[in-house]
Amino acid sequence: MTDTPMPQWPVADFDPVRRLHVIAATAPGAARIGEAVLDAPFERVWALAQDLGRTMPLWIPDVRRVQLVHSAPSGSLRTASLRTASLQARIHGRTRLRATFGIDLAPGWCLMQSRLVLGGMAARPETDRTTRFAFLGGLRFPGARLLAPALRPFTGDPLARFVALLDDEG
Repeated sequence: MTDTPMPQWPVADFDPVRRLHVIAATAPGAARIGEAVLDAPFERVWALAQDLGRTMPLWIPDVRRVQLVHSAPSGSLRTASLRTASLQARIHGRTRLRATFGIDLAPGWCLMQSRLVLGGMAARPETDRTTRFAFLGGLRFPGARLLAPALRPFTGDPLARFVALLDDEG
């Protein structure tokens, strides 16, 4: 018996923005994603985005308060990066949302999941002075696709609000 080398399988590695698009496309329920190239360096964009407790209520219309818990049960979130933090947050919304979210947070990546809601944001440098930023919001229950249009007045355009917040804090 001879030792034959194992074939090398192709590896697909996505940047955070493409990864968020894959999640949006495959998420059960209704997911909406927006993307823009922002006129700010990655470090400035991500510093604002990852400050969940302070900034989420300013740019996500339904979020009233984010209460962070700095660790999640071990193994509750699967991560590919050693620089990833697993967090939990209790989020209170203006439309009666009260949910505990598991959060997978790393540079350029944030995925938040509760039992019924999916959210996320991703960023990557486009140039030294610009950043590609994406935001995902979704519902995870049967019939969510029918309900999503009725909720749009409450959710507005979080991406446009994030851009305005970035401009205000710049």
